[in-house]
Amino acid sequence: MAAQATYAVEKAIGHDPEHIKQDVASYTGKGEGNPAETMKALTWQGKQKVQVVDVPRPKIIEDRDVILKVTGSTVCGSDLHLLHGAIMQMNKGDILGHEFCGIVDQVGPAVKGIEVGKRYVVSFQIACGDCFYCKQKLSSQCEMTNSNTITKAMYGGRTAGIFGYSHLTGGFAGGQAEYVRVPLGDNNLLAIPDDVPDEKALYLSDVLPTAYNAVKDTAVYPGDHVAIFGVGPIGQMVASYALDEGASKVILVDTEPRLSFVSGRWPAEHKDKLQVIDFKKLSFGVTNKETVVSKLKELCGGRGPDVAIECAAGEYAKGWTHWLEMSLGAETDTSEILNEMVEGVRNYGRAGITGVYVGYTNHFNIGSLMQRGIRLIGNGQAPVHKYWEELLDKIRKGTLDPYQMLSHRVRLEDIDKVYYKFDAKEDKMQKVFVETKFSFPRAEGTPELTIY
Repeated sequence: MAAQATYAVEKAIGHDPEHIKQDVASYTGKGEGNPAETMKALTWQGKQKVQVVDVPRPKIIEDRDVILKVTGSTVCGSDLHLLHGAIMQMNKGDILGHEFCGIVDQVGPAVKGIEVGKRYVVSFQIACGDCFYCKQKLSSQCEMTNSNTITKAMYGGRTAGIFGYSHLTGGFAGGQAEYVRVPLGDNNLLAIPDDVPDEKALYLSDVLPTAYNAVKDTAVYPGDHVAIFGVGPIGQMVASYALDEGASKVILVDTEPRLSFVSGRWPAEHKDKLQVIDFKKLSFGVTNKETVVSKLKELCGGRGPDVAIECAAGEYAKGWTHWLEMSLGAETDTSEILNEMVEGVRNYGRAGITGVYVGYTNHFNIGSLMQRGIRLIGNGQAPVHKYWEELLDKIRKGTLDPYQMLSHRVRLEDIDKVYYKFDAKEDKMQKVFVETKFSFPRAEGTPELTIY
């Protein structure tokens, strides 16, 4: 499916896929050091295959580079898109992982304010700090760190480079490894205070700012009814932030085991605000039968929720039409959840998209969007730099608890197995903390180590 969809998209924008292979060839080996100095890292080996292997350790290449010894990383739901082959321009051997923290091992000669031996969390996006967007703290839209021509052609503008997430986002080696090179380190590292363990700080790299941006950017107001489509770690934290913003009802749209996991950790004082919809127990677009849309209307007085936020992604087709079109390369993403949100919210409601959508979709209900005045908002890759200091402050004050997501602690040596278990929704896996040989002892209140 991925190869066909990739070919279709590249042809549609006027690029020959054979040329594309040559275009990304310059990324091969970026950041590699002496092959005699190796480290363990998770690498992409092809569709449905990832593997922990020994690879060369990274080295300082640019003057503002920082080499980090990784003390914690994790697996994100968007990593599964790479596993599935849904993201184009992956090369065999690419090092994965975009959420990580660690101890500074080396700094380039031009790095300022970063100390060797200190702990830092890394923004999943790489931002220059000086361009039009970076000056507004919109770091995910940095104009200087992703030179990929396909991205610019597809999307009509540049987006920032991202660690461990295909050559479409710059081809930077990721952090599911023992060491990682952090370009522009003095702009993309946030110091971790002594009173914040890695198990809390790590998630400032992506999941916490991404969920926060979804709520702030889509806008949740006091008294709102909020429907959340997909309650993995991002959706779970969106629900938590929606409560903080004063939502009077939160509706989780997903299936088991995630609905039970999130419901089981829901704050007791807000139990009356929680509703769940197991989409697998409903019909999909069948006349005179209950659907997600009809259930949303029922739970919200006949009108539907004020806000819907998508935290799932566009690669998961429900019906055979989209499955077939994606298989044939006629579209890269399904519009099914988007239509459920647009049709499900009240007139003049708001629908925010935080899940990953790669390219093009068919059968989108633009008529409902226009006629009913729905605000469809692309939340973008969250601008981590805009929020991470604010969220760190909330963690230190105790008003934000990342532990509510945590289900497992695992070893880097087992992370390939974690990908498959996470994908299969086994072991009630929600958010993992991945330790390396450099990690600190487990923080109190976090899961014990599971060895696979």
